[in-house]
Amino acid sequence: MSVLSWLFCLLPVGMVLMSENRLTLTKLAQQQRVNVSTVWRWAQRGVKGQRLETFCIGGRRFTTEEAFDRFVQRTTRIANGETQAPITTRQQAKAEAEAIRYLDEMGV
Repeated sequence: MSVLSWLFCLLPVGMVLMSENRLTLTKLAQQQRVNVSTVWRWAQRGVKGQRLETFCIGGRRFTTEEAFDRFVQRTTRIANGETQAPITTRQQAKAEAEAIRYLDEMGV
């Protein structure tokens, strides 16, 4: 990992994003030829447990070219099976309920 990468790990996300090439979510949608609601979904709900990094200035939401590149890299690695997608809260709750039900059936 480069020294710059280590520095970015130590800085708060907002500070890192502020030092990168800022884009509005609308501009990113235009560049990627997707609907702006798709970009908002990437930021709010994410894809495969990964969210697009964003920040707010004066009530407007922004991302960066570099944040979008990181988002694409992470989601691509997960889609290719190179890394496991993080478990969601809903998946965790379902697994816990199944475990409790199983233990109840076993009389534990």
